[in-house]
Formats: sequence, C-alpha cells, structure tokens
Amino acid sequence: MAGLKDPVNALATIGLALGGVFGMAGTMTSDPNLQALAWAIDGSGLVMASALLALKFHRKGSEIVAAGFLVFAIAEGVIMSGTAAGPSASVSSFGAGIALWATALLVISIPRHFPTWVRAFGIVAAVLFLVTAARIFSGEQVLPTASPLPFFAYPFLVATFAGWIWSLSRES
Repeated sequence: MAGLKDPVNALATIGLALGGVFGMAGTMTSDPNLQALAWAIDGSGLVMASALLALKFHRKGSEIVAAGFLVFAIAEGVIMSGTAAGPSASVSSFGAGIALWATALLVISIPRHFPTWVRAFGIVAAVLFLVTAARIFSGEQVLPTASPLPFFAYPFLVATFAGWIWSLSRES
C-alpha cells in the first residue's frame, strides 16, 4: 500500500472507489431520486480521480495514458450533465458520454502501462460501451439501466477501476 501514501494516489483511489460503488448502486436502484444522487456521487468521484490521474501520468511522461484519463473526465462530465433529468431524458448525454468512455478506456488500455488483466477489462468495457453508443446514435432509446447492454458493461468498467486502484496501491 506504499502507493497510497501519495496524496494523488489516495484521492484518485477514493474517487475511483466512489465511482465504482455508487455507479453500481445507482444502476441497481429503481428510485429515481436515489439513482440521481448515487450517480452524482459516482460522477463527481470519477471526474476528480480522472483529472488527478491525467495530471499524474502527464507528469510521468505517459502522455497517451494521461490523455485517456483526460477524455474519461470529460466523458463523465457529459454523462453527469443529464443525470438529474432522469434515465429517459438523459439518453443523448449518456450516449455521448459512453462513446467518450469507450474512447478513453481504449486510449488508457492499449499502451502497456497497466497489467494485462486490467487492460483486458478496460478493452472489453470499451467494446461493450461502443456497441451501446452505436445503438443510441442510430436512434434507439437505450436507457443507462437497460439490459443486456449497457447493464452488463458496468461490471467490466468497475473491474477496470479496481485494477487501476490495485496498480496505484502497488506503486513504491
């Protein structure tokens, strides 16, 4: 856990954990007010974590990974812009945001910075979100809670977050 002594790693870990826990909680609840609150906490944590990780990797000279985290922060902001409107009214911002999530996940996962298993989860999540975004951009009304997609893409995203947290905690 030496890596979490670094305040950037600690705050990024907190943001990623909030994103994973509250993102899944928001997906699992049917109460629209609880869902919006959970997703607001999720999104805020992920924007903070992504911004910090973008700066961290830029400082380390990993420009491509840094750019991926920057795109992820933008994606999360786009998704959050529709959260308070509810799932039905947020489809367009959700579609735009997950297209950017997918782009960010690919940009972060293709370079060999993170372990293979973490990158694999990120790539699978990216592909599933790309499929969902394509459906939305082709005119389909896909809610953020729809099953099978995007519902089954979220565990891959959260596993990617867990891998990023694990990697941060292993830094010396």
